[in-house]
Amino acid sequence: MTDRTGERPGEEGARPAAGSGPHPDPARDRPQVHIHDGISDLIGDSAHDPSRQPAGPPLPGPEEELLSEPGRTVLPGPSERRLGAGPWRVPDRISLRGLRVRGRHGVLAAERELGQEFVVDVVLFLDTEPAAAGDDLTLTVHYGELAEDLARVVAGEPVNLIETLAQRLADVCLAREQVWSVEVSVHKPAAPIPLPFDDVVVTITRSRS
Repeated sequence: MTDRTGERPGEEGARPAAGSGPHPDPARDRPQVHIHDGISDLIGDSAHDPSRQPAGPPLPGPEEELLSEPGRTVLPGPSERRLGAGPWRVPDRISLRGLRVRGRHGVLAAERELGQEFVVDVVLFLDTEPAAAGDDLTLTVHYGELAEDLARVVAGEPVNLIETLAQRLADVCLAREQVWSVEVSVHKPAAPIPLPFDDVVVTITRSRS
């Protein structure tokens, strides 16, 4: 039996009267996806409670401070701490691009016999402020001497892979005590590929350990 309102007797108060309280929010009770460090955790109200969320990774200690810039991370060595570079400081750069040297690197016998031209780009990450303050070449990298050292490696003992060649070139750069990190690109524009192409490039980034 129902009354004029369509409700059964005894059901008064079973539903809230209009304006008597907040409307239920279906999204409130829905589990939320909270992304943290690449892990998706299904959590409820803790998404809005910072004290209940998982802690992030620990910040690096003094011996693990990282220097960063967009797309690149550099591990500083003792030299820049001695020079007073603070944590998260973006390093200066010296770039040497388009160094062309003939070498005999490759897997094929013809590459070893005839050789071909390789092109090298290097970007050095370092602190140039001491050199600039004293206008002193000995406090920075002499890029002319560096170019000659890199050219000797490319023209020297052949290797099968340009990855190996890139590593040897990186070692030459890191032998300079001012250099914290280096990016090396080795181009092989005459690689034996039987199709039209512009270039083959291997790029590596190495830091002082």
